[in-house]
Amino acid sequence: MALKSHQVSVATEPIAICSVLIKKRFMITISNNGNMHRLENRQILSLSVEDAWEFFSDPANLPLITPPEMKFEITSPDINAGTWPGKIITYKVTPFPLLRSAWVTEITQAKEQKYFIDEQRFGPYRFWHHTHMFLPHEQGVEMIDQVYYKLPFGIFGRIANSLFVRKKLKNIFLYRKKVLEEMLSSN
Repeated sequence: MALKSHQVSVATEPIAICSVLIKKRFMITISNNGNMHRLENRQILSLSVEDAWEFFSDPANLPLITPPEMKFEITSPDINAGTWPGKIITYKVTPFPLLRSAWVTEITQAKEQKYFIDEQRFGPYRFWHHTHMFLPHEQGVEMIDQVYYKLPFGIFGRIANSLFVRKKLKNIFLYRKKVLEEMLSSN
């Protein structure tokens, strides 16, 4: 069963950890160490690794799995399917009401059907490093997203993370879980 396409380490001892486990097929872990924050999302989907890779490595599918209130828009003039090191993708996104932001990411590493890494070059974060991994699983594929991020503005960024940024990122992955389950059940 395939998803339908659009058209188509900063390894340190965490100070705080919060996990959410839903039906043993989905888990979000959030931790922080001072200014650097880490979010890990794990989701098992009834898909082959090949189908998961095809869907998630195509940036044109991002708007399908991003909450609509974020008004996610790819602005790259000629976005081609696929993921490779050096690929630049530009977006506009509204992470919070009344805050529209340009975002530029670069795919810095990719190994076909295994993983790819996108890093922010310009955007709302001071630092953004997102690893997307695809592991064979007896029920299909286990997708693991590891995001390391740091907000600008020092202490104010840390306060913003505690008050709403961490929750917003968690909700993006919860939304993604819901949409992916709906897409798979409709196939």
